[in-house]
Amino acid sequence: MHSMWKGAVSFGLVMIPVRLYAATETRDIAFRQVHREDGGRIRFRRFCTIDEQEVPYEDIAKGYEMPGGEMVILTEEDMAELPLPTTRNIEVVQFCPIEQLDTILLNRSYYVEPEAAGARAYCLLRDALEQSGKIAIAQVALRQRESLAVMRARDGVLVLETLLWPDEIRDPAFAFLADNIEVRPQELRMASSLIESMTVDFNPDEFHDSYREALQELVAAKTEGREVVQPDLGEAPAGETTSLADALRASLAAARGGGKLGAVRDVAGEEDEAPALRRAAAAKGTVKSTARAKAGSGRSAQAKASADGKAGTRRTGAPGETNASDKSGPKRPATAKAGSSRAKAASDDDAKTAQRRPRRAS
Repeated sequence: MHSMWKGAVSFGLVMIPVRLYAATETRDIAFRQVHREDGGRIRFRRFCTIDEQEVPYEDIAKGYEMPGGEMVILTEEDMAELPLPTTRNIEVVQFCPIEQLDTILLNRSYYVEPEAAGARAYCLLRDALEQSGKIAIAQVALRQRESLAVMRARDGVLVLETLLWPDEIRDPAFAFLADNIEVRPQELRMASSLIESMTVDFNPDEFHDSYREALQELVAAKTEGREVVQPDLGEAPAGETTSLADALRASLAAARGGGKLGAVRDVAGEEDEAPALRRAAAAKGTVKSTARAKAGSGRSAQAKASADGKAGTRRTGAPGETNASDKSGPKRPATAKAGSSRAKAASDDDAKTAQRRPRRAS
């Protein structure tokens, strides 16, 4: 990693020389704009709209456009005169509990590395923050812009996270906030139970960017001249309109049964972050029904095979011959009660068959 800022952390009267490093990086696949016909790269030229000439970089200045269209030109000398006391200093102004930080203010993260001369004071501040459970509120100027920031301990190092200013947070002026929308106690209890059943320890390593992986596979296939075949996942069936309570009940059933959660269409066709219960329940019911049907079919086939085997045994032999079972003399009296209809029916069938068959001449 290359440091992008060098200065000091001022902690009361303590000065800690440090360097800053970008703590995050974007893993998106970068594309170039090219000519479709021959793959030539597209270049963008700095072109002046007044004299219609290309302008070299050293002649370009910052301009602020007024509401009436007038342009105020600011030079590097003008920008250098602006007061930025935190240009080379991370000034800690106060400490506060970490629970008081609204994460919507978080902007960018940087690792803070101490210089050799300030390593002991650095570790002192790090350990004190860890034991107190608090964060440091600081001000710092990065890239000629002063920002509010927080500093906290993470994995043995201090992390500086720049914050947005409060007036940079947009006001969510949505119309539904003015409506008196009733939340039923029963639905609230089910929603709370659903949240509880889905609560686990967060492990970011369990998630991955499937779109980026598919894009990398596409690029690799195009490079190697292979054809990219996407698996046929089928078209997701449109969810039926149902009540919010029904969707919550189905969601609870899927969560407790280990079903996979996803987005389903709920009331009035709105997208709700509930489990895809209807599809999961339908699939589960289909599997069970199929299993029962297969089991029933197996038993029926076994019974039919047994019956065919008996019939085949009775009919074995050349035409005109009496079956071996018919030569055994008089029939044995049934020991079972006459209520056994299956045994009685089999005995009657055997008797009728014996009467119809011709006896061998003596």
